[in-house]
Parts: sequence; structure tokens; C-alpha cells
Amino acid sequence: MSTAAPAVRIIVADDHEVIRSGFASLLDTQPDFTVVGTASDGYRAVQISLELQPDVLLMDIRMPGMDGIEATRQLASKGPGGPRILVLTTFDLDEYVYDAIRAGASGFLLKDVTAERLFDAVRVIAAGDALLAPGITRLLITEFAQRPMFKPQPVPSLEELTPRETQVLRLVAEGLSNTEIAARLVVTEETVKTHVSHVLSKLGLRDRTQAVVAAYETGLVVPGAREPTVERRG
Repeated sequence: MSTAAPAVRIIVADDHEVIRSGFASLLDTQPDFTVVGTASDGYRAVQISLELQPDVLLMDIRMPGMDGIEATRQLASKGPGGPRILVLTTFDLDEYVYDAIRAGASGFLLKDVTAERLFDAVRVIAAGDALLAPGITRLLITEFAQRPMFKPQPVPSLEELTPRETQVLRLVAEGLSNTEIAARLVVTEETVKTHVSHVLSKLGLRDRTQAVVAAYETGLVVPGAREPTVERRG
């Protein structure tokens, strides 16, 4: 007899009560979700996350006192056992999205999202994947391109990657999906998933979002550069 998977435990953090309670009520309509708490500021979000150990934390960026970016940074610093953070924002090119991703967020979501998109996003994040749309990848690239004083910092762990894993990391940093990478490299999507998993494991990264940041911050990928098409299998 099969046992149903445990419900995804969620915390919603937003300083606007209507938004906070609205998201919480909406998420509670799903049989595989359980909202275990809410918070009106970053400090409280960190506090109850440490107490309740949720799987996913919906985090507003702009909150009084401790904002969502600092709260995200504090939770991410606790190690890989913390909640996966889904940032809530009003605009898709919010100036703080980049900082939130660098702080450790696994993805972002617009506050005017549809119910189905919200449910899908939480399930994607809870499953261990990153919610990083191509538009946000382009935002990251733009941010790096506009930093003339940026100096790449070498990371020894990059040397642990195989040539193919390095290639896959570059393509992830372009914003390509696994399907697109598979087509580019002429391999199966399952092979790409394996390569991505190895990259994350070797670099100690949680998801694709962090991989994109790492690729640019280490200088592995230069803004505007593109990986040439490869026709060999492997």
C-alpha cells in the first residue's frame, strides 16, 4: 500500500496583511500544501522559519525592519537544510531581484500571479528545482555587464568540473532549459539533468539560480558571450 507524500510546509512573509492572508488562504486550498505560519517582516520570517522548519518560504522583498533580502541571506547562511525561498515582487525587473537571488533565493514570483502559477511555482521550488525564468537570467547578465569594476574571483572548486560539466554550466548561465541544452549538445535531457546535478554537487550549490550567479561571479562566463554549438555526443 502506497503512502502519500507529506504535504509541503509553507510560510508566507509579507508586510501587507491582505496579501499575506490571501496567499496563505489560497495555498491552503491545495491538499499537498500546509501553511504552517505567516510573518509580517523579515525578522519574524527568520524566527519562525528556524522554529517551524518549512520547506518553502514565500518572501516579500520590501518589508519594514529587516527586509526580505537580509532575511533570505540569514536563512541561506544557516546551510542547505533551510527552507527554499521564493521571492515575491511587484515588478519582473524589480531592482532588488538580483540582490535577493545573490542572497540565496531559489526563484521569484510576481504578486499578481495566477493561482495555478503560484501552485506550480511552490511545487517546483519544493521539489528542489529553481524557478529562474529567462528574463531573470537576462537581468543577472545585465547586472554583471553594468559593473565595470567587477573582478572575477577564482573558485578552486570549478577545477573539479569535467569539460562537459563546465560546458553545461555555461549554457545554464545563458538561461537555457534542460531541453534546450540537450538539443544544443545533442544528448538526452536525462544526461543534461545528470550533468547539472553533478555541477551543483561539486560546487556546493543548491540550484540553477545559484549556478548562474556562480558562473558569472567566477568569470567562467562573460556577459554577452555565447557557447558555440556542439555536435558531438557525450
